[in-house]
Amino acid sequence: MRIQLQEQSLRLRVDEDEFKALLEGSVLDAATAVGRAFRLAFRLAPGDVAAIAGTATACTITLPRQDIAALASRLPSRDGLSFDIDGLAVLFDVDVRDSVRRRRQRDRG
Repeated sequence: MRIQLQEQSLRLRVDEDEFKALLEGSVLDAATAVGRAFRLAFRLAPGDVAAIAGTATACTITLPRQDIAALASRLPSRDGLSFDIDGLAVLFDVDVRDSVRRRRQRDRG
């Protein structure tokens, strides 16, 4: 999982395994202990609205299950999903290189 945070935008890029785990109900969790601990988690929920909850050092971003599931049907794709959560632009995508590589391996094997 790669997380890029810049000003009022956050980009989350996951590989195929992380994407599958998210679809199966797992929470994707990233943490760092630089200075004060910082934790960022992502999970899916029913509905059509993305949300954020928690504190500045430990927050969870909830993404709409139906949107993420729809993305699965068009992989591999360079186009991710965009959400606006209280002024924070969140971009979610699946690593297209990982998707293409896995499909090639599957087709060969």
